[in-house]
Amino acid sequence: MKIASLFLSTLLVVAAPLHAQSLPGDSVYHLQAGTQDANGAPVAWASLRGHPRVVSMFYTNCHLMCPLIIENAKSAQKQLSAAERKKLGIVMLSLDPARDTPAAMREVAQRHRVPQGWQFLTPANDDVRAIASVLDVRYRFRDDGSINHTSVLVLLDAEGRVRARSEVTGAAADPAFLIQIKALLAES
Repeated sequence: MKIASLFLSTLLVVAAPLHAQSLPGDSVYHLQAGTQDANGAPVAWASLRGHPRVVSMFYTNCHLMCPLIIENAKSAQKQLSAAERKKLGIVMLSLDPARDTPAAMREVAQRHRVPQGWQFLTPANDDVRAIASVLDVRYRFRDDGSINHTSVLVLLDAEGRVRARSEVTGAAADPAFLIQIKALLAES
């Protein structure tokens, strides 16, 4: 039993770098980061690989741009066909792990009536800045507890390469970004 366990452990250690090496050099999934979902279950950042995704960073205590980010992503998703919606994942990542508990993330998802299948993830404290960096999201905490941050939707292909970005300025999806989403989904 011990030998089998040792063999399996060794195999996992050897196989993990081989899996990571198969990623394209510009993949955001090279980053070794941990998150948790809205139920508190761990989700490795790299486990998002395999499907095109629209990702964004936000925080639950925001009452200005963050609700627009969510509504903008919903608007884009609504304009996709049912088949396209099945192919595209939507991931909302927290900038504020101290306050964005699983309960807070579930409450925001419910309040905004997000479609089934969206992922609300809270990165580990040490991983927020790294994830923000690979997504080119700039942020800083203000004295009043709010966070100034880039309000953007980022389109990732299945391998984690950034294919498009859309600055969020309102609740309606950017038509050019929607075209890029549809083109990526047609490729996959």
